[in-house]
Amino acid sequence: MTQSNNVRLGVILMLLTTIVFALQDGISRHLAAEYNVYLVVMVRYWFFAAFVIVIAQRNAGSIRAAAHTRQPVLQAFRGVLLALEVCVMVTGFTLLGLVESHAVFACYPLLVAALSGPVLGESVGWRRWAAIAVGLVGVIIILQPGMSVFDPFATVPLIAAMMFALYALLTRYVARQDNTATSFFWTGVAGAIMMTVIGIWYWEPMTGVDWMWMATLCVTGVTGHWLLIRCYEAAEASAVQPFAYFQLVFAAAIGIALFGETIRPNVALGVAIIVAAGLFTLWRERQQG
Repeated sequence: MTQSNNVRLGVILMLLTTIVFALQDGISRHLAAEYNVYLVVMVRYWFFAAFVIVIAQRNAGSIRAAAHTRQPVLQAFRGVLLALEVCVMVTGFTLLGLVESHAVFACYPLLVAALSGPVLGESVGWRRWAAIAVGLVGVIIILQPGMSVFDPFATVPLIAAMMFALYALLTRYVARQDNTATSFFWTGVAGAIMMTVIGIWYWEPMTGVDWMWMATLCVTGVTGHWLLIRCYEAAEASAVQPFAYFQLVFAAAIGIALFGETIRPNVALGVAIIVAAGLFTLWRERQQG
């Protein structure tokens, strides 16, 4: 992958990526409310796997070259983990809506920072630990544990955040031996195989309109990943990653405008704390890099 450092272009591409992924989340919420989550994610992964194979073949030269790895078990586990995380997150959309699911999920960069020490052996200084602690306070404010109104379903996106954080760390780990094309190939193919094994048992007919929504979901998934690849080709990840938080803004807007969701004061406060802590963590990573 050829890397330039056009930060302005990278930021624009990241913002477009967050808009497309927010649309994808909105469509997933609609479809998962009507059909089984495993079915929705399975069909989405079929198209994603096809896209991944094309991209991997283009970058690696052949499918065999793209699939070659000395750590197939770990690569397959990554792909399966991400597919299952998508299932958990989409389930969260149906239980809590887009606003609160994304509010809790926003803590995943802090979880990556916290786990980078035990998983990758990276050094985590006291400033990052302080930011992680502050961010977790934000999560507690959102979840309101111990309150009479506490909804146990609120832990669903937190589980998804933990799974995605582990996936991100394993992606860093396998990158020590495998290139991006190989990791991308295994992400899509292993995930599609796992979702087919699970989702085929939940097959049910869809209406014509919902098949159109499903096709749109697949297109947004492919488009979002293509934009993300172009984004990281255009600029360094540390420069554009803070703008990934805009997915929370766009997803919340869709949730409010199309699904009648609301933003509770504790959710707004918690998100502000989490995002501030996450941005500080990203800044510290860039300073040390």
